[in-house]
Amino acid sequence: MARASTDLFDLYLQPDFFDPPTCQRVLADLVNAAGEQAAVYGVSEGGVVDERVRKVMRLAPSRATVDFVESRLMQARVAIAAHFRLELAGCEAPQFLCYGEGGHFVAHQGGGTGMLRSHAEQSRKASVVIFLNAPCEDDQAGTYAGGSLVFTEWRANRTNGRFDLRAGAGSLVAFLPDTTHEVTPVTRGERYSIATWYW
Repeated sequence: MARASTDLFDLYLQPDFFDPPTCQRVLADLVNAAGEQAAVYGVSEGGVVDERVRKVMRLAPSRATVDFVESRLMQARVAIAAHFRLELAGCEAPQFLCYGEGGHFVAHQGGGTGMLRSHAEQSRKASVVIFLNAPCEDDQAGTYAGGSLVFTEWRANRTNGRFDLRAGAGSLVAFLPDTTHEVTPVTRGERYSIATWYW
């Protein structure tokens, strides 16, 4: 179990959360799954689709895949809670995401700022992203370019900075929900990931 942090961002990183066969099994399910444009939440309880803010497909894999991922997330909960010195009771239903070329999510927070209207987002204690495939500058099958997960700090009374996380397939990263982060535009291929939040 590895921990990663910078001067500005306290990140919990587990590079081998899913092994390669698990990533391939989940990806095989997602490639054939139905999907719809993911909504932006916080402005209204139901969310709205706004591709200027968030351009990504939210996929609906099999029940077996959802159950498997939820089970693994509950197993990881203890270590993540210990890292952040929090009590975590459970997690939201995971979002299975595919960022195609041009897909992105502008800088935002997942909760904990008092700016969101959604009850779920107000109760979030830790954010999680699981990477299912890896970035690669070469045009290798199953990889993508761009689509970096970038953490930034720009608020008043805090030290400004930026950290680009280039995580490999199977990696899990957790961070506090008031941490500003974004997904930069994908320039080639498709970026598959899972996002959820512990409460």
